[in-house]
Amino acid sequence: MQEYSGIIMLVAFFGIMYFTMIRPQKKKEKEIKAMRDSLTAGDEVITIGGIHGKVVKVNDEIVTLEMPYGKQRLEFSKWAIGSVTKKAKEKAPKEEVEETVEDKKEEE
Repeated sequence: MQEYSGIIMLVAFFGIMYFTMIRPQKKKEKEIKAMRDSLTAGDEVITIGGIHGKVVKVNDEIVTLEMPYGKQRLEFSKWAIGSVTKKAKEKAPKEEVEETVEDKKEEE
């Protein structure tokens, strides 16, 4: 039994390391990937470099941000988005938008 105690301790050590370090890191990476995949126009984000901006356009790998001052637009790789500070509000369905436009025309 003493012959195997070293191997058992080594396996136990790797098991503890996996559950305390590797597994939480993979879970966090999965959450970040989901956040980046769910980016939509209108979201307010902060890049990993600390730049604040509003998402204007999202492609497969490129995100175009509009800066709050000067209305400058910059393109970033999707992986450069660090966090979303404010999600965009849901847009009204097309029918509701058309009704409000018609109502405004009638008022004039």
